[in-house]
Amino acid sequence: MSDHRPIEFARNGRADGQRHDISVSIDKVRGVLEALRFGSITLTVHDARVVQIDVTEKTRLTA
Repeated sequence: MSDHRPIEFARNGRADGQRHDISVSIDKVRGVLEALRFGSITLTVHDARVVQIDVTEKTRLTA
């Protein structure tokens, strides 16, 4: 079985399935990833949109 979802014209308004807010979110996450050496990233999503990006950075100390 395929997990294929039909394109929703009413929600995103574009026939190609691309949304501008997704591109912006991906760019922001990419920027965080490029700057993060150790840690984690948590995305909060509401109504199919990323509304918050939490970054936890860990600092590794050498003994």
